[in-house]
Amino acid sequence: MKSTWRFVLKIVGLSLAVAGALCIIIGFWDKLSEDVSGAAETLRAKRHSRYPEFDDYDDDFFE
Repeated sequence: MKSTWRFVLKIVGLSLAVAGALCIIIGFWDKLSEDVSGAAETLRAKRHSRYPEFDDYDDDFFE
């Protein structure tokens, strides 16, 4: 019986931890999306600087 309560409390604790993490992600979504888009821009800039022979192509046409 004691192990059943421990198991239930572990499940409740895990559920609360997941709910808290989800609330943090939702609360900071705008900042997280800015960071991700900034990282994507940085990677895109590095990729384009590595291949200067393709600078004359219109990249918006291919995306």
